[in-house]
Amino acid sequence: MKLKIVYKMKDRFLQFFRKVYHLKDKIAFFPTIISLAGCAFAYIMMYAENQGISKYLIEFFPQLVINNTETARNILTTFIGGLISIMVFSFSMVMILLNQASSNFSPRLLPGLISNRKHQIILGIYIATILYCIFILVFIEPSGNKYQLPGFSVLWSIIFMVFSLGSFIYFIHSISQEIQIEFIMKRISSTAHKKLQNLLDLEKDKEFNFPDTSNWIEFKSKETGYFQDVSIKLLKEISLHNDCRLEIVSHKGTLCYKGEVLFKIEKELDEKNTDKIYKAFDFSNDEFIEDNYLIAFKHLKEIALKAMSPGINDPGTAMNAIDYLHELFKLRIIKQEKDFIFEEEECIILLHIVAFEDLIYKVMASLRTYCKHDVIVVKKMLLFLKDLKTYTSKEDKIEIINKEIENLLVDARIAITNKTDLQKLQDI
Repeated sequence: MKLKIVYKMKDRFLQFFRKVYHLKDKIAFFPTIISLAGCAFAYIMMYAENQGISKYLIEFFPQLVINNTETARNILTTFIGGLISIMVFSFSMVMILLNQASSNFSPRLLPGLISNRKHQIILGIYIATILYCIFILVFIEPSGNKYQLPGFSVLWSIIFMVFSLGSFIYFIHSISQEIQIEFIMKRISSTAHKKLQNLLDLEKDKEFNFPDTSNWIEFKSKETGYFQDVSIKLLKEISLHNDCRLEIVSHKGTLCYKGEVLFKIEKELDEKNTDKIYKAFDFSNDEFIEDNYLIAFKHLKEIALKAMSPGINDPGTAMNAIDYLHELFKLRIIKQEKDFIFEEEECIILLHIVAFEDLIYKVMASLRTYCKHDVIVVKKMLLFLKDLKTYTSKEDKIEIINKEIENLLVDARIAITNKTDLQKLQDI
């Protein structure tokens, strides 16, 4: 009985943590939390003022207390008006950033930019300071013999305002970096690189033995949507508690249609446990690299394609994107073709992923279509593919890369007519 209660509490905690984890990527999450903290601190200061903190400090540290009603009101009203102006300017700059990223680079970059935690925290600092100043301003009463002005609380508003100005300076510095495509590509690549490296570390020194799942019980998707992520912690809890193994059939990041096989289980479970498994799946249109490293390949590819479009015509950005793709493919080529979740050296969950052959074909097919006419970009892609072969000894993957090299040369021969350029490509 106790085990059931503990398992139930753990299950609810995991579901709550998962909801909060996805909620944190919303632009209003951190501003709301910090604003509530600002309101709570204002009420704490009101309580401290009622206990006579300003009266106490004015006797021992008069420099810390503002004891003039008009001065206090002027300071607070000035802070409120100034911070609202700063907040409107900052919000406008964020909108300009999102609009430029959408039109010049790729609209799929927006979720990653909106979820920028630094900008959310800065916005929260602005709102928290404004709310604090409003509450303290309302708390100031008409002067009287028995009334003590909350001077210490006003001093805190000055401190918060200075901190807000520092945050604004940092915001200007940050937004000037965020708007640069090189910074965006580096952030995308580093996030995916870290995710891939973690997966490779989990695979290290592990034996991948998983039974045949053709006769396992199949469960189909109840809705149509993009399968973005799955709660591994929740699946492990269910698998260990019921002593059964799971296979996730659908690929993360792909559109899963209603009625398609979503997952398989080794033995029959009750409806309560199968509902928990369904709740572990996240269907969303938002694409976050932290959840699925394949999103980085898509984003970098689309940046390169947008850069090579006639309206942008920026081969330099395209070549930078290919360099970042090169770094990610060097890790992907040595990764297993499936993901395995272990518990004490035993594989309990199998997850299907996009195969290396499909991934490199989708990336190269798009790049070939839009970049085949530019000899410098084609040369960059050939060098990338040639170097990629040195990171694997598996004949099947080397054959896949050779096929992509041949496809690229075929398209280049059609689009490029200069014999000297063609010879240089052939020499590579």
